[in-house]
Amino acid sequence: MENKSRTEYSVLNLIAGIGGYVVNTILGFICRMVFVKYLSADYLGVNGLFTNILTMLSLAELGIGGAIVYALYKPLAEHDDKKIASLMKVYGTAYRYIGLAIGVVGLCLLPFLNVIITTKPNISESIYLLYLLNLFNTVITYFYSYKSSLLIAAQQNYIVVGINYTITILQSIFQMVALYLTRNYLVYLLIQTAGTFIYNISVSMFATKRFPCMQDKNIEPLPKEEKKLLFKNIKDLTYYKVSGLLVNSTDNILITFFGGLATTGITSNYTLLITTLNSLLGQVFNSLTASIGNHNALENKENIYKMFKFFNFMNFWIFGWATLGIVFCSTDIIRLFFGKQYVLNISIPIIMAANFFTVGMMNAVWTYKHTLGLFHYGRFLQILTGILNIVMSIILGKYFGLFGILAATLVARLMTNLWYDPYAIFKFGFNKPLIEYIVQYLKYLLVLALAAIVCFCTMNSINIGSLSTVLLKMVICSIDCNLIFYIFFRNTPEFDKFKNIFKNVLNIIRNKMKRGNINGQ
Repeated sequence: MENKSRTEYSVLNLIAGIGGYVVNTILGFICRMVFVKYLSADYLGVNGLFTNILTMLSLAELGIGGAIVYALYKPLAEHDDKKIASLMKVYGTAYRYIGLAIGVVGLCLLPFLNVIITTKPNISESIYLLYLLNLFNTVITYFYSYKSSLLIAAQQNYIVVGINYTITILQSIFQMVALYLTRNYLVYLLIQTAGTFIYNISVSMFATKRFPCMQDKNIEPLPKEEKKLLFKNIKDLTYYKVSGLLVNSTDNILITFFGGLATTGITSNYTLLITTLNSLLGQVFNSLTASIGNHNALENKENIYKMFKFFNFMNFWIFGWATLGIVFCSTDIIRLFFGKQYVLNISIPIIMAANFFTVGMMNAVWTYKHTLGLFHYGRFLQILTGILNIVMSIILGKYFGLFGILAATLVARLMTNLWYDPYAIFKFGFNKPLIEYIVQYLKYLLVLALAAIVCFCTMNSINIGSLSTVLLKMVICSIDCNLIFYIFFRNTPEFDKFKNIFKNVLNIIRNKMKRGNINGQ
């Protein structure tokens, strides 16, 4: 197998991630428009509700995936095939048991569906049948998907992404045709299940081909001490898993309880936009995660810290830009593509944007916390975050409805993760004072606020009536935001590093193209 540099792997992962995602997003958006046209808002609500329930069931994963990926960084960097095979054997066995556990627990939840769904939904299919199909779609993933983690840890996420988007694009096309011809949500779900199965089988085959060591008949068990450390990391990551589910996967359940499935469905259009943005940006940072893990395994603390500062800077620039896009453009997009009946009060996209930015700005922190193996620190605080979110969501949801539920999530994060996770990596990872991070964060907030004021002043008078005016607002927002960011940060070391990396990437692409021309002659 050809060895590439960290930069080359990052470029490949980035191109595959963004390129595939752009195509997939456009197609997914069109698919959503077809969905809204031929099915009622209650179907959107059912879709969002079951997604949240089954995401909560994935708690059974217990952080095994994150612990294994971290454990793989060093043996992959050292080309230790025996260690890789031993780790993947543990991983595969664990995931098969997890899949069975999720299936059993999922079946036990069947009698409680009518407790969550308090009003009869406007759908023709059995709610229980739809749930079972969604459950099966989730369970089968655990029997095959664990091998994708090996490719990701090996900086070969471009393979996983390429397979994923190829199948998802084909799946979306078939789903749209099915909705047009049948108006049947059940057929829509069956196509989704088939796509999931094909994807997992394909990734499994590619991983086995790239790493034939997994097929060795005499794979050595992990040494006792290494297995002990692995399970310690798994235990610590379990707290993060529980917290993530309590914070991210309860909103739709509570919205359904307080507002009904229709409210959940209407909100899901905004959620779709934000999730789309978050996933797109996730492709950028996920493309770099394995390379960061490799960098952390080989470099000293000072170089690791310098890379973190750059990573956090890029994190702010990209997520700050996207946050302003959500505030100033999301409502216009919803009105244009789905209709004014799906538009919510401006306070909703603002609180959603605040949540988006807060989580986005933690991206660099969480990446380094995981790639440095600092799972142990703050594990109990993660549970507190989840508990605070649920308690405040119930209280604020009762009095303020949808806004209260979303605001509760933001407050819970501000009280816990926002300050402790940076503290953990600065103290135990970098040996640096936290004040450096706080000062920089406040600078970022001030610049973002100034950019927001400029965007408001330049776009406030634009009346939305067509696609061209929506695009105009998006262009103006992008120009305003990036111009302000450039003015304030153009002389920083982080911006200089970005320019150098950009030049290196261009050189790599140029050399690849030259090599391709030579080979083609």
